[in-house]
Formats: sequence, C-alpha cells, structure tokens
Amino acid sequence: MQEQDQNPKNAGKIDIELPEDMAEGVYANLAMIAHSNSEFVLDFIRIMPGVPKAKVKSRVVLTPEHAVRLLQALQDNVAKYESMHGPIGRNGQQDGGPYNFGGPVGEA
Repeated sequence: MQEQDQNPKNAGKIDIELPEDMAEGVYANLAMIAHSNSEFVLDFIRIMPGVPKAKVKSRVVLTPEHAVRLLQALQDNVAKYESMHGPIGRNGQQDGGPYNFGGPVGEA
C-alpha cells in the first residue's frame, strides 16, 4: 500500500503534467463558441490569408460552471496584461471578419 502525503501545506494541490507533445501549444487566430444547456464548446481555428478553408486546431468542451471560471480568469489576466503593457488594441470588428492580415494583398 502506498503512503499518502499527510502534509497539510500540500492539501488541495493538483499535480499537473504537460506532455512534451503539447508543450509548444497550437496557434489559433479565431475562436468559435457554441453551447447547449449542459456544455460550452470552444473551437480554436487557424485561418490563413488566401486560403479559403480554415481548420479547427483544438476543441475544448466545458461545463457552464467552468465556462464562467474561464471567463473570469481571462478577464483577470487581460486586466493584469493591460496594467503592465497598456491597452490591447481593439479593431472594432464585431462579426469576426473580414480578415485583414495587415500586409499587401498578393496577386498571381
């Protein structure tokens, strides 16, 4: 039988493992969110200039309670970021498109 750690300062701590193949992360420049009465689905998408088809790179499914915690954590982290680095630019696009990647438009 394995002995459990009875140290009170370790109570409530979770050992989180980050596998090497996930450590680099996945780049996404678009997110789409859907929900039902029991879950939120976050699709993280990479859209590239000149490519008519985008690809979902990651999907995360959350309970409504965890979606609220994620929202609060994002708000907290954005506020901390802005207090250190200044306001994050907001380009005013509400619908998510059209996508302007900031460079010249290529022609063939």
